[in-house]
Amino acid sequence: MKILITGATGQLGHDCVRVCRARGHEVCGVSSEMFPLSDAAAMRRILDDFAPDAILHAAAYTAVDQAEDEPARCRLINAAGTEFLAQYAEEHGSKLLYVSTDYVFPGTGTVPYETDDFPAPPNVYGASKRMGEEAVLAHLEKYFIVRISWVFGINGRNFVKTMLRLAETHKTLSVVGDQIGSPTYTHDLAPLLAEMLESERYGIYHATNEGFCSWAEFAAEIFRAAGLDVSVTSVPSHAYPTKAARPKNSRMSKASLDAAGFSRLPPWQDAVARYLKELQQAEG
Repeated sequence: MKILITGATGQLGHDCVRVCRARGHEVCGVSSEMFPLSDAAAMRRILDDFAPDAILHAAAYTAVDQAEDEPARCRLINAAGTEFLAQYAEEHGSKLLYVSTDYVFPGTGTVPYETDDFPAPPNVYGASKRMGEEAVLAHLEKYFIVRISWVFGINGRNFVKTMLRLAETHKTLSVVGDQIGSPTYTHDLAPLLAEMLESERYGIYHATNEGFCSWAEFAAEIFRAAGLDVSVTSVPSHAYPTKAARPKNSRMSKASLDAAGFSRLPPWQDAVARYLKELQQAEG
C-alpha cells in the first residue's frame, strides 16, 4: 500500500513512517515545510505525484495557547487543510486516517468520554480539530478518526523530556494535579494506526495507553522510573493559568477499539519505562 504521512518530522509522524515502512508499505513522509496544510496547490502537487492509497494525517497546528491569538491560522491548518485532504481522498478513493484530540470534548466531569459523546471544545485549538473531524465526516464514508492525548515520542518536544530537563536543576517541582487523562507513547500508537489503515474497520476511535493519571502523577512516575530523586507537589490548574482553557477530564473510553477487534495499548507506566530506555539508546 502507498501511504502518505503528514507531520513526518513530528513525534507521531516520525514513528508512523518508521512502522509503515517496516510493515512493507511504500511511504511518502511529508513535513509541514514540504506539505503546507495552508496551501492546497502545493499539497495537490505532491498527492498527484505520489498517488497514495491511504493518507495518515498526523500533522496539525498544535500551539494551543498561541491559537487563541491567531484563530484564523489555526483553523486554516487544522480545519481547511484537513477538509482538502478529505476531499482529495473522496475524489481518489483513498483511505484517510485523521489524528484528532481529546480537546474536542469539554473536559468536564469524571466519566471517560465515548466516541459518540457530544463534542464541545473548550478552546480554539480543540474547535479547529473538531472542524477537521466534521470535514472528514462530511466527505467520506470510509474514514478513521483517532483521538489521542498527552503524546510523547522520540522525536520532538514533550512532557517527559521537559520533566527530565527540569530534574537537572530542581529537586522539587509543582505540577498540575486536577487535570486527568492518559499518556500516549507514539511507539505504541503507530503500529495500531498502521493496522487500522490495513483494515476496513472504519470509524471513530480513542487510542491512548491504558490507565488514567494526573500530570503530577505522570511526572512522579517519570522520576521514579528514571531513578531521579525529585519530589512532585500536586497543585490546582489555577496555579498555572494559561491563555487557552485546558480540559480537567481527558479520560477517553476505548470501547470502540474493543468492538472493532483492535488491541488496546499497554499501560502508560509501562510505556514510560520503555520510552526512557529508548531515550537512553538514542543518546548513545
